[in-house]
Amino acid sequence: MNIYVGNLAYSVTQDELRDAFSAFGDVESANLITDKFTGESKGFGFVEMPNNSEADAAIKGLNETPMKGRPLRVNQAKPRAERSGGGGGGRSGAGRRW
Repeated sequence: MNIYVGNLAYSVTQDELRDAFSAFGDVESANLITDKFTGESKGFGFVEMPNNSEADAAIKGLNETPMKGRPLRVNQAKPRAERSGGGGGGRSGAGRRW
């Protein structure tokens, strides 16, 4: 299961993130999302745990738990929604008959 971890202090390391989740079971990966220009943490990351029951226990056990002074936001990661171009065809509807 892929787990979203938000509201991370910028000083949290990947190893610290991995250690927090490994208390609940096997951690396949732990990744902090960083700014591509500065390399600094963006304050969130993802943890992959192969066992769903362990992942659920980690979500319940770590959500709202303080880490370096900030309460973690932990939940199952959702796939990114497809970004539609939105838009109404470029015109404001002038000349249309309804």
